[in-house]
Amino acid sequence: MTTHSTGTREEWLAARLSLLEAEKELTRRSDELARQRQALPWVKIDKTYRFDTGQGNATLADLFQGRSQLLIYHFMFGPDYTAGCPSCSAIADGFDGIAVHLANHDVTLMAVSRAPLAKLDAYKQRMGWRFPWASSQGSDFNADFHVWYSEAQQRSGDIDYNYQRQNYQRQVPARASLAGSTIRAWKSPAAGGPVAEMAAMSGTDVPTYTRERPGVSAFVREDGVVYHTYSSFARGLDGLWSMYQWLDRAPRGRNEDGIWWRRHDEYGKQ
Repeated sequence: MTTHSTGTREEWLAARLSLLEAEKELTRRSDELARQRQALPWVKIDKTYRFDTGQGNATLADLFQGRSQLLIYHFMFGPDYTAGCPSCSAIADGFDGIAVHLANHDVTLMAVSRAPLAKLDAYKQRMGWRFPWASSQGSDFNADFHVWYSEAQQRSGDIDYNYQRQNYQRQVPARASLAGSTIRAWKSPAAGGPVAEMAAMSGTDVPTYTRERPGVSAFVREDGVVYHTYSSFARGLDGLWSMYQWLDRAPRGRNEDGIWWRRHDEYGKQ
């Protein structure tokens, strides 16, 4: 017997129409937030960043691939990982289908990671992906955009992520699972739990795994000058994780307890 409330079609319709008003309000609020994002001041990029790409050495301007807008997904794949972060991999599974549409709307979608290009290319082939992926190894790019931290920063205890000062060593009560319905605070190396599981799935330990962080950054190129326009991290990536948008519309929602997802070629494996 179901434990969920049941009712007649008329009762369902009345409840659905009430929900519809709330959904419309959320849509209007989302539109307003988009306008606020686009109204942020642009910050000129004066530093020269170098990337390794399939077309050779590239600057940040080169990553635009001739378009005026660039969206970069900061993919957690450090030089010491043996595979990309499973959460980032689940998000990236949706890139290929939209990248072609963005490319034809003056926007380049690009992933950037610190792992060497050969490792990124091998993983990309394994996953069957086609979207462009650049290596920032040896560059300050990830550090400057707050998606990588040094061992010294970890040892000092404080890092700046998601526009907040976070203490890496202090235990923080759980708030959520990585970019899902709840994002847990990054735990210390001794804490274990979901972060330790994700680190193991990436072939590394917790300190090494958590020196990388996920995020998205937007850039624009105008009159030959590159500007940074927007960055978002943590739950700010939730809307990019398409499987969660579907789950939010499923009868039981996200219905998760811990790390349930795997890379798409790992389901069914022991």
